Amino acid sequence: MAGLKNDRFLRALLREPVDVTPVWMMRQAGRYLPEYRATRAKAGDFMALCQNPQLACEVTLQPLERYPLDAAILFSDILTIPDAMGLGLYFETGEGPCFRKKTDTAAAIDALPVLNAERDLPYVMDAVRTIRRELNGRVPLIGFSGSPWTLACYMVQGGSSKDFSKVRALAYSQPALMNNLLEKLSLSVIDYLNAQIRAGAQAVQVFDTWGGLLSGPAYEAFSLRWMQRIVDGLIREHDGRKVPVILFTKGGGQWLETMANSGCDALGLDWTTDIGHARERVGQRVALQGNMDPAMLLASPASIRDEVARILASFGHGNGHVFNLGHGITPEVDPGHAGVFIEAVHELSAAYHRG
Repeated sequence: MAGLKNDRFLRALLREPVDVTPVWMMRQAGRYLPEYRATRAKAGDFMALCQNPQLACEVTLQPLERYPLDAAILFSDILTIPDAMGLGLYFETGEGPCFRKKTDTAAAIDALPVLNAERDLPYVMDAVRTIRRELNGRVPLIGFSGSPWTLACYMVQGGSSKDFSKVRALAYSQPALMNNLLEKLSLSVIDYLNAQIRAGAQAVQVFDTWGGLLSGPAYEAFSLRWMQRIVDGLIREHDGRKVPVILFTKGGGQWLETMANSGCDALGLDWTTDIGHARERVGQRVALQGNMDPAMLLASPASIRDEVARILASFGHGNGHVFNLGHGITPEVDPGHAGVFIEAVHELSAAYHRG
């Protein structure tokens, strides 16, 4: 889009030349920032913050005021979709997300509507439009959704779980029923992400947080197949510019080759996969995003710089790397350490983009 002052994030996702490796952090608007905690307290609770476009904009921009980040990411939650489907999302202190209704029977799955995002989640679209206006071309805005499998995990379980054994049991024992749920969710995610793109999101990421719980064949059947459907259904060009799509499966490092065949533009890596090996495996098919262990931000500034240097060296020279953490930044991180991380990426990566 004309007027974008810093587009290195979008260029890197499309494997185009950049001056330095772009960097952003998953959960960069979050509890490690005192200004975020103050805004959340003002909102009353987490969902009230998500549902207030002005305050969602405020917390989206807070990390950009502190750090020279190369992208903003919409402040929202992956579970807005099942909430809008009528499941009644709420958050219990210390327990994470919960639903008032489970989606664990054929009747409950049959009763689920397919989302119309503009109608059912207007506060998200208002937030996207507000953030784009306030960014004023400073950096690109990332939209996102949970993957169908990950959304189904919470919906069938009724909340969070360490292993989602109930969900996996349903998938293995009643695959047709699970696929009925996943089809409704994939149609809903396509509509949701396309609405975000029309409202102003310039790249989108699909968070497949729980795909790594599955066996290889089950991952392809219940997770990747439906993400592929989403990739096929998305708006890929808007406002005269390509809209890159990032797929991120936590624990999915063993499936990078099949993920790269999905038609996405980039794959997110968690910290358990070596980025250099990943680059050898996927070649020129996709860009790679990642992948420092978020816990490294609890180490000394010198250790953080050393780890950034190691990951940059592992990826090597050339294009197609967006630096990120291997998962979201955690609440106990010192904001100063996040600043060391971001500055180190820009400073140490320049040498890999010359000549």
